Amino acid sequence: MKTKHLRLMQRAYVILFFCFMYLPIAYMIVFSFNQSKGYALFTGFTLKWYTSLIHNSAILSALRVSLEVALISAVIATVLGTAASLGIASMSRKSRLVITNITYIPVVNPEIITGISLMLLFVAYQRFAEGVSWLPGTIMGMPTLLIAHIAFNVPYVIFNVTPKLKQLDIKLYEAALDLGCDPRQAFFKVILPEISPAILSAFLICLTYSIDDFMISYFNCGHGGDPAHCHLFHDPKKGQPGDLCSVHHHVCGDPDHHPHLQCHGEPGVPPGSEGTERGGRKMKRFAVLLLTLAMAFCCAAPAFAAGTIEVTEDVSVSDDYDWTRFQGQNLTLNVYNWGEYISNGSDDSVDVVAAFEKLTGIKVNYTTFDSNESMYAKLKSGAANYDVVIPSDYMVAKMIAEGMLVPLDYSNIPNSQNIDTVYRDPDYDPTNAYTVPYMLCTTGIIYNTTMVENAPTKWADLWDDQYAGNILMFNNSRDAYAIAAFKNGTSINPETPEEVDEVVETLKAQKPLVQAYVMDEIFDKMIGGEAAIGVYYSGDAITMIDDNPDLAWVFPEEGSVLSVDCMAVPATSEHKEAAEMFINFMCEPDIGKANAEYIGYTTPMQKVWDILDEDLKYSEIAYPSEEVEAKEKVFTALSDEVNNELDVKWSEMKSYNEGGSGVVFLLLLLAMVALACFNIWRKLRKKTRNQY
Repeated sequence: MKTKHLRLMQRAYVILFFCFMYLPIAYMIVFSFNQSKGYALFTGFTLKWYTSLIHNSAILSALRVSLEVALISAVIATVLGTAASLGIASMSRKSRLVITNITYIPVVNPEIITGISLMLLFVAYQRFAEGVSWLPGTIMGMPTLLIAHIAFNVPYVIFNVTPKLKQLDIKLYEAALDLGCDPRQAFFKVILPEISPAILSAFLICLTYSIDDFMISYFNCGHGGDPAHCHLFHDPKKGQPGDLCSVHHHVCGDPDHHPHLQCHGEPGVPPGSEGTERGGRKMKRFAVLLLTLAMAFCCAAPAFAAGTIEVTEDVSVSDDYDWTRFQGQNLTLNVYNWGEYISNGSDDSVDVVAAFEKLTGIKVNYTTFDSNESMYAKLKSGAANYDVVIPSDYMVAKMIAEGMLVPLDYSNIPNSQNIDTVYRDPDYDPTNAYTVPYMLCTTGIIYNTTMVENAPTKWADLWDDQYAGNILMFNNSRDAYAIAAFKNGTSINPETPEEVDEVVETLKAQKPLVQAYVMDEIFDKMIGGEAAIGVYYSGDAITMIDDNPDLAWVFPEEGSVLSVDCMAVPATSEHKEAAEMFINFMCEPDIGKANAEYIGYTTPMQKVWDILDEDLKYSEIAYPSEEVEAKEKVFTALSDEVNNELDVKWSEMKSYNEGGSGVVFLLLLLAMVALACFNIWRKLRKKTRNQY
């Protein structure tokens, strides 16, 4: 009876264990068929996401790169690791111990250390190779990705194969030699069959680690292609942690203010429609005259209008530009953009990159980054050379100051004239010498109308006890700081560490009311009704409201943060003219329309606004009123001292706990030390006992 109960408990444990392991996976599988983009609320069955996946060239390319790298690196690492294990097994005991301990280092090290170390090694090689003519100068890309994965995997092969070699009966090998086998034959007929299970296990581990690994790939992929895990990790621009709309430089004019698309006018009113007086015979005659002239112009327009080139069924470009001058040259353009920040063919959208390749004959190697800082670090390190990058305005100023961008030749970018005049000659790039604006966004409050009795109207409401436990705050320092600064009535761009300290204290006071600090997690939480109120970016608010009509958006009374993302050419670009062609292509009205409608952000081009879908065109979120615009402010680049202070204080604030988190940490530290001491004592006692 006892045995029966024991077996029942064992089976229950196994069932619970497997449920714990696989139910989350099953949950994701089920919600992959969800009509909505979120994982919190199932709104209906659909196959559209899988259809989009099949037609998404970027993801398919990333998957291909992942499989290629995993397979090749696993095979090479298995061979090298097995050979290393055989060598280690033949060493003396002391040598074997030293080598084994060295082999442990890359395993116990955090992957980020290994990834950065290898990247620095490759960068150092490239700088050395610049002075040696017979060495390949540029290796960042697939070569470095493979080398990094092989280096990462070899220790795991050694740790799998070495124990099996220890179990091997050396007498079998010696017997084979005595029976006439040479060492090579003895190895393949005796040793290899014995250790083959360990080799197979090592290969599968390497294959799995390579497919799963992120850090090694992220720092060493150059621009040779994004593995799938890197491609998927790069959070969408519409849900970006860190600095998507978070740290922005001054746009133009007033350091803390810049109007949106003022030429667009009020939401729901077409640009230029300022109203006219009605009635009066004189005005009627004038209107008739204008109508007559308009009809005459429409009749004559085809004779004077510039022609277009149809690229796809949905996209045409102007034909007064030489789009084909690079055809037949096998040219590859390296483009570096935010994740999900371009129309990519999914969800019935236009595949902009594919359209450019078809039109120009230029291959585009399109990769993505997750923050301004990671993009900057990669370019600064020399780990990769890109031809087009899309930083935010504040980062543009930093890169210009450091000579990282090259001035643009606007004769190659005639479509830059499509950019509204309000976005020309900004403070972050006077005279637009280095950049062409791409998209804009603002910050605000999104809330659930069914969960909020008194709708928020200002940032200060986020400190109201009535919302306790239902507030979602930005999980990045600049945006969170800006909200507290708005509440305090101080600048969102601190000039001294003391200013930072004061505002962070305000964030500390809010923390007990906050449910969670989030970035893209806000989609599931707000759509699924897990929180009542949150703060985020305008383009994302449109997406969330589409999925849950109970949600609403408000621009706080104190003001909002406005940012501009820009297209630029790095100084290290090897194909500047082709890069300028790509920028010109992105400024085509049809292309701008496809991008704006796919990502939901604000276009800086009047011609694009004119042809937008009506719902987006007159959206009060994407194109707010002049009253809202008047209160918009922009981020400026902070000094190193202030930026470091903000990073430190933000980390302290996140770990801050009125209950005394320091005491808890101290207790945990003491417990760890005590456990380590106990283990050392136990080993010493065992060693002493064995001596007797």
